[in-house]
Amino acid sequence: MDSKQQETWDDFRELVNMSPGELEKWLASDESQSAGQHKDGAESTGHASGRRIVGLLRSKKGDLSEDDYQHMRKVVGYIRRHLAQRPSGDVRDTKWRHSLMNWGHDPLA
Repeated sequence: MDSKQQETWDDFRELVNMSPGELEKWLASDESQSAGQHKDGAESTGHASGRRIVGLLRSKKGDLSEDDYQHMRKVVGYIRRHLAQRPSGDVRDTKWRHSLMNWGHDPLA
């Protein structure tokens, strides 16, 4: 593992704060499936990413491919950008929180 992969791993593990089981349960909810952008009724990008994140969380570091690391970098970037746009007030039942949770990060955790 090179230093870029190690940094990606560390950032991913820090920002993705939901366990695989928590994320799977969340992804099965109506709130999860209605969050994010949908094209022609298809699954949202965030929801599809969440399913992939579950697999990444269950993988061993040595089994990850460069494509996996690219997706992990995408997840880290999305979470960081989204956190910077936090709305004011109670975010408990907001699309903002639901979208972040699809990407494996619960801002209330």
